[in-house]
Amino acid sequence: MGILPPFEALRIARERGLDLVEVSPNAVPPVCRIQDYGRFLYEKEKSERAAKKKQKIITVKEVKFSVTVDEHDYQTKKNQAVKFLVGGDKVKASLRFRGRQMAHRDLGYKIINRLILDIGDAGIVEFMPRMEGNTLHAIVAPGKKELPKPKPVAPPEAAPVAQAPVAQVPVAQVPVTQS
Repeated sequence: MGILPPFEALRIARERGLDLVEVSPNAVPPVCRIQDYGRFLYEKEKSERAAKKKQKIITVKEVKFSVTVDEHDYQTKKNQAVKFLVGGDKVKASLRFRGRQMAHRDLGYKIINRLILDIGDAGIVEFMPRMEGNTLHAIVAPGKKELPKPKPVAPPEAAPVAQAPVAQVPVAQVPVTQS
C-alpha cells in the first residue's frame, strides 16, 4: 500500500474489520501490516510448535571408567559411547581415581586418550581430558554427519518433438539486464 500516516492506516484497517499489526518496529519507517491479529498469533504459535517438533535436544550421556578397567569392559563402554555419538548425544567420559590411584594419573590419561582415538570420526573432542578433584573427564561431541548425495534423476525419455527454427541473433545485439 505504500507509506501511510498511522491514523490513515488505522482507519483503513477498521474499515476492513482487521487490525493494524506492527511487523518491524525498528525499520525506518516502521513496517505494519493490515491483518487479523488473532489469526496472526495462531499461525505464529503453530509455526513455533512445528519448529519445536523438528529440533533435536542434545543430552550429555556419561560413560564411567576406572583405572583398572579390563579390555572387554573398555570395549563395551567404548561401543556405548559410539552409539550415543551416532544418536546425536554428547558423551562425557569420566574416570575416577580412588586412594593410591591418584599417584598414577598417567594411567587414567592413557585410557581417556585411547578412548578418544578409538572413537575416531564418530565424535570430536569438545573438552580435552582434565582433572577436577579426583575425577578425570573429557567431553566428546557428535562428529559431522556426511549426508549421502541424492542420485541424479534421469529425465524421462519422450518422443522427439518437431521444433520451429529459432532465429539466430548475434550476442552483441541482445540487451542484457541484471536481476
